[in-house]
Amino acid sequence: MHLMYFTEQPFGSYPRAEAEKFGYSTTLFSNKHFDANEASRLYNERLEEYLYAEEVGVDGIMLNEHHNAPYCMQAKINIFASILAAMTKRVKLVLLGNPLPLSDNPVRLAEEIGMIDLVSKGRLVSGIVRGSGGEQLATNTNPAFNRERFEEAHDLLIKAWTQPGPWRWEGNHYQLRVVNQWVLPYQKPHPRIWVPGIFSTETVVWSAEHRYPYIALNTTLDATKAIWKIYDDAAARVGYTAGPEQRGYLIRCHVQDNEEKAHQGGKQFMWMQGEFLGKSHPYWTMPSGYGSPTTRKQRLGAKKAVAPPYEQQLETLQIIAGTPDQVVKKLRVIMEQTRPSILALWANDGGVSHKDSMNCIRLLGQEVMPALRDIGKGLGLKSPFEVNSPVSLAYTPKDQLKPVPASA
Repeated sequence: MHLMYFTEQPFGSYPRAEAEKFGYSTTLFSNKHFDANEASRLYNERLEEYLYAEEVGVDGIMLNEHHNAPYCMQAKINIFASILAAMTKRVKLVLLGNPLPLSDNPVRLAEEIGMIDLVSKGRLVSGIVRGSGGEQLATNTNPAFNRERFEEAHDLLIKAWTQPGPWRWEGNHYQLRVVNQWVLPYQKPHPRIWVPGIFSTETVVWSAEHRYPYIALNTTLDATKAIWKIYDDAAARVGYTAGPEQRGYLIRCHVQDNEEKAHQGGKQFMWMQGEFLGKSHPYWTMPSGYGSPTTRKQRLGAKKAVAPPYEQQLETLQIIAGTPDQVVKKLRVIMEQTRPSILALWANDGGVSHKDSMNCIRLLGQEVMPALRDIGKGLGLKSPFEVNSPVSLAYTPKDQLKPVPASA
């Protein structure tokens, strides 16, 4: 298996009363409430935690990016990745991911990723995302063109890495007179691409068509199984059988030496969930034109998302908190039912202290992950790196995708 450590890198030190007065804590909540001294402390603590994660044996460090909100301090995912590329030696750097539609120059993005891959000597996984609705507003990007820009930027990115220049690109959203990227990635033909997501059927299908692993972000067990069915069916249509190496799963999981302490940390996920679901205006989360017709139909008549109580999320395995033995027992259920070869443990969030975060990482690396590797071995869950699964179908525009031999 490939086992990753993740945190949203939250900024929890803003005045909650002001956010309650305003009504929301994302997108338009004023940055006058930002505290530079506190942010500097948090950034440096996160770096220390990531380095410790490598020391205790974590396979990968997962990073993500959000904008205009205190729930995530990663304003540019490639900056933290470049720091970690220089400071780490072994661990994979998994970007989940760069929001392609927000980029006005995908070739510049290709150069940045190439530099990080070179410094890390090929330890980068270059995940890509569409970006949430709020991200479109934060970067003045037209949400109606989100998927078009995502797919075109992806094609341009892959071509820049794999087809020698110079050449010209004339697309619907990007026009470049000369593409001749000099700084190419360390990995050939290019870094692996993984795609995370929550509910978009179109993105699941697109990922399967390109043989990219899809990382389900804390979806319910039933929803995750439905995602794999959509993925497997799409894979079959283009001529291959998808396996566990194409499946990834992110789960909120906090571990401490005793159960009481673990639940203190586990309840901090509710802070994040309130930020993410309860503190953002629906028009900012899903601006006009952002969602597909399928997504709009799914949401038609749906009630406003309300986070279930902490105890209920423990029962449904949406949150896992406990001692190492308790955590492993529950993660075994998830692994047996969803069979992901890529497992990301979202371990620390909200107001979890640096000291408790470090202890959580220690227990994950020294006790939980070795047990998960044994379980994964018994289930036949080999990581994509072990089976050397294909990186992609290379540069192939969507309308030119053709079935490939099942043995390829």
